[in-house]
Amino acid sequence: MARVYLDHNATMPLRREARDAMIAAMDVVGNPSSVHAEGRAAKGVIERARAQISDAIGASGADIVFTSSATEAAALACAGRGLQSAAVEHDAVAAWTSGDLPVDERGKVTVSDPERTALQLANSETGILQELPEGLAVSDMTQAFGKIPVAFSWSGVDMALISAHKLGGSKGVGALLLRQGLDVEARIKGGGQEMGRRSGTENVIGIAGFGAAAEAAARDLAAGVWDRVAELRNILEKAIEAETKNTILVGNGSDRLPNTLCFATPGWKGETQVMAMDLAGFAVSAGSACSSGKVKASRTVAAMGYDDTVAASTLRVSLGPDTTEEQILRFADAWLKAERKFHAKAA
Repeated sequence: MARVYLDHNATMPLRREARDAMIAAMDVVGNPSSVHAEGRAAKGVIERARAQISDAIGASGADIVFTSSATEAAALACAGRGLQSAAVEHDAVAAWTSGDLPVDERGKVTVSDPERTALQLANSETGILQELPEGLAVSDMTQAFGKIPVAFSWSGVDMALISAHKLGGSKGVGALLLRQGLDVEARIKGGGQEMGRRSGTENVIGIAGFGAAAEAAARDLAAGVWDRVAELRNILEKAIEAETKNTILVGNGSDRLPNTLCFATPGWKGETQVMAMDLAGFAVSAGSACSSGKVKASRTVAAMGYDDTVAASTLRVSLGPDTTEEQILRFADAWLKAERKFHAKAA
């Protein structure tokens, strides 16, 4: 039986529109910094993608700086600024911030000084959404972009991080969004590309796919695709809740991304669950994928007040636009069988 991919928050499969745009961009031979016709053609590919992303994320008037990833964008936005954050932030942001802001049991972060704070819009593990205060310094919008309505220019945020592969573009390209009139000091210096904020010849092919993926994601959002995904997520959540006694549904009382379900069976390690589901034909995760392949206790779940046993026992299922109800029911059946086997062994 065909494998089922339920790890869209780690990376979304490449969209057809992105693939087509990238293939077309392969035939554009010029360097986008060159002034001749071929160079201008390559530059045109980049500027078209910049406009597509701006339209998709409501960034009219803002600057969009292309980077190699949202991780690089986080360094560009946060390094050396003395920003504070909470333990629920992605490692890419946590690496440059203090991480001591309070988090309540619903996963909500209390922000006292927005101008000195980095706060994600959506958590990659639990899907929990945050309310972004006016004047916020930095927001990681990577997981939210393409799944829920987002308007950067109306968000009151100075800078935001986004990534192509989280919405169906290619891996290896991200961007930093800057409020109009704001500037950052380049961390990669040299040729002065990207308005002097990020040197190095742009990844024309990846950027072309990013723009096409953003445009397609905006169409899906407008068409209600993610409303259907939310219905499937709720079907899975109810199936697990109805058939288990000890499993904790993390964040199900909070506003969440429509595709994300995080749950924990205390004592049953997340990595063991991932391996069991992999053998059964399902790709799921124990949390953020950006830990060099290591599976460890969730900082996010621990920050919400759960003990170490629960934090080490989480599983994340993240659906996509092509996920079907049949796949969800198959996963529920496989996971519940494995859960009963775990409890039988533990008894």
